[in-house]
Amino acid sequence: MKRPKPIQSFKKFLPRRRSPIEEVVKETTSGGIVFRRNPRTNRLEILLIQDAKNRWTVPKGHVEEGEEPRQTAEREIREETGLQEMKVMNWLGKVNFRYRRTHTLVLMTMHIYLVQGLGNTDKLAPEDWLTDIKWFDAAEAVDKIAYEDIGKLILLGMKKIRKAGL
Repeated sequence: MKRPKPIQSFKKFLPRRRSPIEEVVKETTSGGIVFRRNPRTNRLEILLIQDAKNRWTVPKGHVEEGEEPRQTAEREIREETGLQEMKVMNWLGKVNFRYRRTHTLVLMTMHIYLVQGLGNTDKLAPEDWLTDIKWFDAAEAVDKIAYEDIGKLILLGMKKIRKAGL
């Protein structure tokens, strides 16, 4: 019986080394927790999008040069969902996270606003890259959201909606 070389057989248990990070960049995105009262049941609902990795999240996107985060939230909601009528209300907070993009470490700041969907909120036109888009009962939206920090902001938004009597 041929025995494996000790070093070679041990290497398969070690994590692979990643290539070194060559740069660190800061990026800012902005989006919204879009809500409505269901026209048939009057229950509070939150609009979520499902990304290409099948994660439920809120509509958001990069802040362009010369644009304020509030404007970005409104633009991105229109682009990603097709929802045209809305009222951008309160700034709920920001979420900071980081991720790796090949040789780059991205430090992301995401601004989140509370946004009331107006007009025909059933008429949605999601962008092609989205897997799905759906209005969820508010409690179910908190369970579906893939990111805990955004889930906390949904709860904060629900509290503000209750206080405002919306």
